[in-house]
Amino acid sequence: MTHGAPLTLFNSLTRASAPFAPIDPAMVRLYSCGPTVYSTAHLGNLRAYIFTDTLRRTLNWKGWPTTHVINITDVGHLTSDADAGDDKMELAARRSGETAWDIAARYTALFKADLAALNILEPSLWSVATDHIQDMIGFARAIETHGSAYRLPGGLYFDTATVPDYGHLARATQDGPEIGRIEQVEGKRNPADFAIWRRSPAGEQRQMEWDSPWGRGAPGWHLECSVMSLKYLGRQFDIHTGGIDHREIHHVNEIAQNQAFTCSAATGANIWMHNNFLVDRTGKMSKSKGGVATLAALVARGVHPLAYRLLCLGAHYRSELEFSLEAVAAALTRLKRLAIALTALRAEAGDPAYRAVAELRASRGAAFDWQRATLEADLSETGRALVARFDAALSADLMTPQALPILDEAIASRLPATERLALVALFDLALGLDLLALDRRRLSLRPDSTTLTDAAVEELLATRAEARAARDFAAADAARDALKAAGVEIMDGDPLRWEWRADLD
Repeated sequence: MTHGAPLTLFNSLTRASAPFAPIDPAMVRLYSCGPTVYSTAHLGNLRAYIFTDTLRRTLNWKGWPTTHVINITDVGHLTSDADAGDDKMELAARRSGETAWDIAARYTALFKADLAALNILEPSLWSVATDHIQDMIGFARAIETHGSAYRLPGGLYFDTATVPDYGHLARATQDGPEIGRIEQVEGKRNPADFAIWRRSPAGEQRQMEWDSPWGRGAPGWHLECSVMSLKYLGRQFDIHTGGIDHREIHHVNEIAQNQAFTCSAATGANIWMHNNFLVDRTGKMSKSKGGVATLAALVARGVHPLAYRLLCLGAHYRSELEFSLEAVAAALTRLKRLAIALTALRAEAGDPAYRAVAELRASRGAAFDWQRATLEADLSETGRALVARFDAALSADLMTPQALPILDEAIASRLPATERLALVALFDLALGLDLLALDRRRLSLRPDSTTLTDAAVEELLATRAEARAARDFAAADAARDALKAAGVEIMDGDPLRWEWRADLD
């Protein structure tokens, strides 16, 4: 049973939106391209997983359980998406002096920590490339047996002329500009042909290499996603997601491999969905310039990770999202205002009502369907109308910028506090902002640049209060200026008294 309006999703294959109908109504099968774990994920990379999490939450909100697979690329991805250059893992290992395996373990853990900080649901399965090497070899052998691959001195190459409508996803042709980005190798039959298996060069030993029918070496980047998506989700599953950059080469080649393996025109997924870029026009996000390219760098400046999630939800996933420190600061302010409103709402509703809703939402293993039905059970006609409008926004290809104002409207409505609290919990099933736990002090993180401890702040506040009481305004101003210089925002008349100000200059 599905809830509310029909869900429409934009399919990159057709370049059109259409009502979503799962292959199996009992379980939607979803695959997302995961990170190459050679460095810390960029904020632009993380936008892809906020988008995918919103999609998954929306599917659950509509009443469909999901099986969600995210891969971890720890081998095979070259330094150029054009199928050229060194393997990113091997290159990172040479630069750092660590093993490729250690680098993979460290950055996998950091990536998972970033997702947890953004309140992104764990996938049903993390699928690691190096755990599936024999599966990849078997898959590649089948492609070769079916006549869609050929051998060159450098390894096994895919013959793109053997599959129907190659490049359709990218709207490219064999001679098109995007396909031309593929590395040119002597002996290739077609300019777009790409490596399925790369043989290690003579006299060179990689840290990650395996024996294969085509020589000792490693898989090409595109192979792993075809192998793991079909292995865990079936030869045709519901949805495949990734960044829009994957639409031009990586997903094109996945589709080609899927078609060659199955000897059919089947693409692997019915719907291919892509989020647009995070765009930085200021240069302040650059890793090389010491900017805020990573989630950890934002946190170091005093910005809570959920502010970045809110920033992403404020734009449609298919639109470019312009990054700026001002935009992040605005999202943080918006989140703090939500926290203030929800703190007041919790107090108005009372502890028993709040605990009942909070305990329900804390049931992480409980089905969304059950949580939604429980939260909706006692809603008034007005409350149900708000839910219907929120649902309509989500159902229109995940239109979160239209859904967020309905959350604000529900909080500010004249409905009973307990009902408004239930609406907040309902909407957060899809938004994933951890709204019931929002607290302004929790959102005010101490920037790394500050020199004061909490105890020192309290001491300066006491000094300022004493000076004001004695009408020693010079001493009071000096204490205030010292706090301001350390990034402390004084909130006279507020129970919290003070909070750290995000260091976004």
